[in-house]
Amino acid sequence: MKLEDEIKQSTFKNEYHKLVVNLLFTGSWLTFKSSEMLRPYRLTTQQYNILRILKGQFPNPVTVNLLIERMLDKMSNASRIVDRLVAKKLVERTACLKDRRCVDVLITEKGIKLLDKILKTEDQFEARFNKLSNKEAKELNMLLDRLRG
Repeated sequence: MKLEDEIKQSTFKNEYHKLVVNLLFTGSWLTFKSSEMLRPYRLTTQQYNILRILKGQFPNPVTVNLLIERMLDKMSNASRIVDRLVAKKLVERTACLKDRRCVDVLITEKGIKLLDKILKTEDQFEARFNKLSNKEAKELNMLLDRLRG
């Protein structure tokens, strides 16, 4: 559906203004759809992001600082999110042997199994992007990278 129809606004100051509004609207839409996908698993998008980072590093533990660097949502409080994941027994926290000021975080077997279960749902979630061809998706990725660059 066109942005104008979604937000009930027919004119914009210029195409760049429309682009900003469209990106903000689409980002919000994606966040909502992601939250909807994760609701049955009782995870937030930020918790899911941390679990994915940890699974990518497995079997090596990572510091909270590394999680902060790699998180998609830079405004998140990674320490608090890790605390919630520890309470759910999806990750474990241990003292870092190399630096006593740091804490190592490692995904648990339960966390890995949950991610494997979500992967099936994620494939269905990503299927909505099949409206774009592979070439169009690649071009959009390139344009977004250039916009941020």
